[in-house]
Amino acid sequence: MACARCDFYTPKASSKGRLLEAKENLQKMLAAIPLTDDERAAVEDGQAALDQLLKRLTDVPTPAGPTPRQIGIPAQATVLPVIEINRKPTGQ
Repeated sequence: MACARCDFYTPKASSKGRLLEAKENLQKMLAAIPLTDDERAAVEDGQAALDQLLKRLTDVPTPAGPTPRQIGIPAQATVLPVIEINRKPTGQ
């Protein structure tokens, strides 16, 4: 996520879809994997960096010409709620 934090970074057109995929993967990680506080902080930092980058790209024209703002694409993916699940070991 280092590139996403850089104000000068502009992803290639071929990698813009991967940004939304990365955001979705980070959300899945928060929901599905038990994380330590440090790991959770790192994932949340990555989400914030991607949100900021996606917001910056809202006014960058698409290959067809209009910007995402003009065609009504939201700048951010919807954040999923995180629900902690504690499972009991099987066989006990």
